[in-house]
Amino acid sequence: MNTTPFFTPTIFAPRRAFLRQLAFGAALFTVPGAFAEELTRTPRMTEGPFYPDKLPLDTDNDLLIVNNGLTPAAGAVTWVSGRVLDARGEPMRNALVEIWQCDNNGAYPHSRTGNADKKDKNFQGFGRFLTGSTGEYVFRTIKPVPYPGRTPHIHYKVKRGGKELLVTQLFIKGHAGNERDGLWRGIRDEKARAAVTVDFAPLKESRIGELAARFDLVLGVTPQA
Repeated sequence: MNTTPFFTPTIFAPRRAFLRQLAFGAALFTVPGAFAEELTRTPRMTEGPFYPDKLPLDTDNDLLIVNNGLTPAAGAVTWVSGRVLDARGEPMRNALVEIWQCDNNGAYPHSRTGNADKKDKNFQGFGRFLTGSTGEYVFRTIKPVPYPGRTPHIHYKVKRGGKELLVTQLFIKGHAGNERDGLWRGIRDEKARAAVTVDFAPLKESRIGELAARFDLVLGVTPQA
């Protein structure tokens, strides 16, 4: 399958220095193994208790900076990217991809989160991206961290035309906590489990030790006009 780099800015394109780093896109979209395996439908997973109960004012795809702040969030800077594909492997345009995760201290953007007293006020915790004709999405965030009872993960939700199409989670390949995580182990099919477990690899072009993770979302639907 073609792995030519794609990137189309959308209405959720980040505003600050993130816009000046679009050259990193070429590296993100050519992470080895992106399309090497047979197409597998992304398994559905629980939304969990911490989808934001009040959306932040800033919901762009740069989770490291809140609004026009100058101080970045703590954590290992990570670019997560991929494509939203239908059941036939065709890209889905106008799919709204949402992600949310805890900060480097294990606190979510939710009123009932744990570690609320240690919450990183510089971490947005939630972001959105609207796909273009290639189905590509990209976020700048932090490498997920574990918290009591859970292995590191990033929550995903995909919507289109106001309809929720998929809720799932992204896991770190090779992390020791996966085998102790009930939700990760609950995916019995090995191919389905592998589909949500990806490498967080060093970004060669980065001078500050950034990481990149490629996560394609394969939905059990076909595009509509």
